[in-house]
Amino acid sequence: MSGRATRKARWALALAGGFGMAVWPSWAQAHLVTTGLGPVYDGLLHFALTPEDLVPALALALLAGLRGAAHGRRALFVLPAAWLLGGSFGLVAAHAGVNPVVTSISFVLLGGLLAMDARLPLYATTLLAVLLGLFHGYLNGTAMGQPGLGALALLGIVAAVFTLVTVAASFVVPLRAVWARVVVRVAGSWIAAIGLLLLGWGLRPGA
Repeated sequence: MSGRATRKARWALALAGGFGMAVWPSWAQAHLVTTGLGPVYDGLLHFALTPEDLVPALALALLAGLRGAAHGRRALFVLPAAWLLGGSFGLVAAHAGVNPVVTSISFVLLGGLLAMDARLPLYATTLLAVLLGLFHGYLNGTAMGQPGLGALALLGIVAAVFTLVTVAASFVVPLRAVWARVVVRVAGSWIAAIGLLLLGWGLRPGA
C-alpha cells in the first residue's frame, strides 16, 4: 500500500473511531453526572456523556467546517453563546421531559445537511447555531435544577461545546481532498440515520 493510501486509511479510521466513541455511550439520564471534581467538571462530563447534545453539536461543527473558516468561526462563538442563553432560561424554568421525536429533529436536520454538503450562506449557519444552542441549552438548564450549582455546571457544558466546535471545525476547514470531505459527509449520513432511529422510537405505540 502506498504512503498516500495509508494516510487516507488512517484519517478515515480516526474519524470513524472518534464518531463511534461519541455515539457509543447509552442515552444519559436528565440529571447531572457527578464527578466529585466540582460542578464545572460535572458539566463537562455531562456533555461528553450525553450523545443527544454532543452529536448535533459535532454535526454543526463539521458542517460549518466544510463551508470554510468564516462559517467555522461563526459557529464557534454563536453556538456556545446561544447554549449559555438557553441554559440560563432553563435554570429558572420547571423541569420538562422531552420526547425523543423532538430530539431527533436536530439529528436528522444537521446530519442530512452535512451528508448533502449543503451550500449554506453564513446567515443560515448562524441561525442553525442559534436554534441548536437555545434548544439544547434550555434542556440542559431544566435538567440541572439547582440554580447556584446548575449555573456552574452550565459553564462547564458551554466550555465543552466551545472546545468541541474548535477542534472539529478546525479539523475539517483545511480539508481539500475529495475523499476526505466524503468521509465527513458519511459521518453526517450516520447522524441522520441515528436521528431516524430516534424518531421511530419516539413514534412507537405506547411511547
